[in-house]
Order: sequence, then C-alpha cells, then structure tokens
Amino acid sequence: MIRQLREEGRGIVYISHRLKEIFEICDDVTVLRDGEFVCEAPVSDLTEDLIIEKMEGRSITDQFPRLVCDAGDWVLEVESLSGPGLDDVHFGVRAGEVLGISGLMGAGRTELMRTLFGARPHTEGVIRVGGEAVSIRCPADALAHGIVYVSEDRKGDGLVLDLPVRENMTLSSLAQFTRRSRRLDLNAEMASVSDYIRSFNIKTPSSSQLIRNLSGGNQQKVAIAKGLLNNPRVLILDEPTRGVDVGARKEIYQLINEFKRKGMSIIVVSSDLPEVLGISDRILVMHNGRMTGEFDHHEADQEKLMQCAVGRRTQAL
Repeated sequence: MIRQLREEGRGIVYISHRLKEIFEICDDVTVLRDGEFVCEAPVSDLTEDLIIEKMEGRSITDQFPRLVCDAGDWVLEVESLSGPGLDDVHFGVRAGEVLGISGLMGAGRTELMRTLFGARPHTEGVIRVGGEAVSIRCPADALAHGIVYVSEDRKGDGLVLDLPVRENMTLSSLAQFTRRSRRLDLNAEMASVSDYIRSFNIKTPSSSQLIRNLSGGNQQKVAIAKGLLNNPRVLILDEPTRGVDVGARKEIYQLINEFKRKGMSIIVVSSDLPEVLGISDRILVMHNGRMTGEFDHHEADQEKLMQCAVGRRTQAL
C-alpha cells in the first residue's frame, strides 16, 4: 500500500524502530536524538549499524549481550496445562535461566503467560513453584508465589497513563510501604522508586512526571521495575522491547542479564526471532496452543523455529 501511494505521487513520513523496514520501504532517512536533528541521507548511503550509531551517539557493537552462566534448580514447572487457547502444555524454567517463547501471533504464547499469572483460567494441569504444586486462580495468587507478569500491552494492562512514575511503579506492591496505621510510608516508597530510576537509567524529570510523557523505552523500564518490587522468583516479560528504540533495547537486555546473574528465572515472549535467539538459553516454540519444539541456544536457528511455529516440524520436548 505504501509503494502504491508513492507511485501515485504522495509523500509519506514513515516512523519506525524496525530498521529492516526502513531499508525495504524508504528512500531517505532523517535521524532524531533527544528531540534534535542529527542527520538526513538517502537510504542507499547508509547501513543499519550507521543508523544505530547516529540514533545513539555511539557505536553499539553487541546488539544482544547474552550472559553465559550455569542454570540452577527448577523453579517453575508446568505439566499438562490446558484451558482457553492452550492444549496440554509442558515446560519448565530453572533459576538463572532465560527461557524464550517463540511462535506466530495467535499461537497461544500470551494466553499461556496470562494463565500462569492467573489472569486467564485453566481447566487442567499442574503448576509447580520450587517443586510444590500451587493453585493460581488470580494474579494475587501468582504474586504470592513469586510469579510476575509484565504485559505486552504496557499502556493497556501494565501502566496507568494518567498517574505519575512513582505511583505506577509501586501500584502492585503498596503493602510493603504501608505502616501499621495503614498509611503509606512516602519516604520508603520514594527511596525505592528513586533507586530504580537511578539503577534502570529511567529518563524522567522526576518521579512525579506523568508516565504518559515518557518514551516507550522508559515506560517499559517502569513496568519492569513495578514487577520487581514484588520480589519475583519468576519474571515473565511479554514482548519486552516492542516499540522500544535500539538503545533502550540493549539496556533492557542488560537488565535481563542482571536478573539472571542474581538467580531469577526469566521467561521472554518475543515475536522478534533475532531477539529470542540472541538472549535465550533455551527456546520453546508454540503452534495452535501447543508446544511444538524445544531448542538449546547453540542448536537453534530461525529456520528451525519457523518450521515449528507453522506446524511443519515437531522438535521433541
């Protein structure tokens, strides 16, 4: 449609973080950084690495800085989980491991994660945390068992756009900042929020800034910090870099490495095959609500994942 409109003589401004689309669709590129003009050039004169360098003001040599470490004991185990959009799902994730979940849209990835978080019902199956079977019927149950879910739809499900950064970050963990008088300990809350703003490099004028005024990458970091304030054993990140620029992407990957180093179990759901291949220790593939493949980081490639994603191949779990 864009090419057809161009042939009709229309001018198109195309804004995207997906650099491959820029090279497929665009004739010229304008790069902005922090609200200021950086450069403008024909696409034919640029490379993807050069655009990234212009966007960030520095060279980004390692797009996926994956940390290599030994995984620990099984933290989360799922057996025969079935429900709306899910059919007999089995999998597990260890301490200090990043488990990638791949598959096409509609494969059941988000349905599975929301079921683990108690936001969707399940009809059959067992969920074990630390080797013990647990009952998860609502998000409060999941949080009580150390399972945190950061939604793919941060604006719709993860954040309240008309509230400030501080209130968004502590919204699901207010109990730990509440005194016996049932009043909020504002000093303790502010201290925790400030720590995360600093350690996550969240760019905001203050914690009182409305969350809607932050960039997508900074909103995502607030959503992740909100989950971490619940002290999770299992952190589920659903499309963690969707709508996020390349610099913030790398910062999020580095945060994932830090969580991994501390022994947390991380599940990353992603439609971006290079991303899931780049940061995962193991990768599971879903198709029509079922697990159709499991791959170690060293044996996985895009072709194998896609064959399982479209149901043409099943890799034994």
